[in-house]
Amino acid sequence: MKLFKKLLIILLILFILIASFAFIIGFSYYSNALKEKPLIARVEAVTNQEHYISFDQLPKDYIHAVIATEDHRYYEHGAIDPIGIARAFYTNIRDGEFDEGGSTITQQVAKNVVFHQDKTLIRKLGEIFAAYDLEKHYSKDEIFALYVNSSYFGDGYYGIYDASMGYYKKAPKDLTLSEASMLAGVPNAPSVYSPTVNPDLAKKRQKHVLNRMVEYNYITQEEANHVWDMGT
Repeated sequence: MKLFKKLLIILLILFILIASFAFIIGFSYYSNALKEKPLIARVEAVTNQEHYISFDQLPKDYIHAVIATEDHRYYEHGAIDPIGIARAFYTNIRDGEFDEGGSTITQQVAKNVVFHQDKTLIRKLGEIFAAYDLEKHYSKDEIFALYVNSSYFGDGYYGIYDASMGYYKKAPKDLTLSEASMLAGVPNAPSVYSPTVNPDLAKKRQKHVLNRMVEYNYITQEEANHVWDMGT
């Protein structure tokens, strides 16, 4: 029993040391990014774009499609979602794949606006600090708008305006449920789910989006079936 307690103490100390080290590294990485360009300037670089689309200009179907697919507890949790992380970890272990990362929409904004596509563990740590900073200074609706205006949709389209005009020749406010559910699924893997690059995979992704919308009561199963049956 004493040996077991000593082992637990050692493991606890190791955990604290690792967590402290990760905290210092992540905070330092984020601080260095802010020295290059402050957060407010990074955000304004997005909001000052000619075709920036504010939250109230987005159709409800598109908002619901993104939330259902990317972060269904978006309005319930803070900058990070411990439940989402745990669920993603479980799903990845169960499926033997690493398709789910557990990142919140706010964390994805941090990646898009602060760190871009830097794919390192250190970036993931810095991303957490950036996410908390974003939620401290901006509302959930503002952060959501930042997300859809800074995401890449494939075919050279950055932001929901360019994607909507590029793929469907219409403003985002005029997107149908079919079009909204298609675009909501693209940023997860633009090179794979672009409607013009892989139409079949894009449709499968759209079906996943529609199923999530049904699961979280944004649309009925009949509405999802109608979209799926009529095609995009």
